[in-house]
Amino acid sequence: MSEAAGPARVDRGPARRYDPDRRQRIIAACLDVIAERGVAGTSHRRVAAAADVPLGSMTYHFAGMAELLQEAFGAFTGTVAATFERRMAPATDEESARAAVVALICDDLLGVDRELVLTHELYTLAAREESYRELTNAWMRASRAALERHFDPATARILDALIEGLTIHRALDTVPHDRALVVDAVERACAG
Repeated sequence: MSEAAGPARVDRGPARRYDPDRRQRIIAACLDVIAERGVAGTSHRRVAAAADVPLGSMTYHFAGMAELLQEAFGAFTGTVAATFERRMAPATDEESARAAVVALICDDLLGVDRELVLTHELYTLAAREESYRELTNAWMRASRAALERHFDPATARILDALIEGLTIHRALDTVPHDRALVVDAVERACAG
């Protein structure tokens, strides 16, 4: 090779994959693994496989499993709070607000097993660890804020508790939920 041709090219192996969404994909995969296996069955290895990323990406993006779980459940609660907001925003009067609460309960919260499992996994963590309680409290504040645009604070708190209670019953009950019962429960909660 002549000197005019310049230095020889050095082979550095495969090029690094440009993956700007990797962190978010890991968080989403973590929620999928939790929904399938529970928090106890969630590991770096399983999340990396579900996200289709190298295992080393886990420690690059997250200091440990605790940080990943916080981020994943933070994303989950943010999504649920946004669902509350989306359902409640178009309501223009108390009647349409009550109908929005029923749709939120029946169509958004009770209809998806994955969300029910994630909610209960988070509740279990929050019952034991303060940092997760901070997440659930922020979630409740956001949910109540969406409800308080249409209901007084006491009614919003009662509706929020009703929603939580119905999700617990739905997760544990062997009988499908009854929309008419939900309509009646919301009417009774708002009547007081």
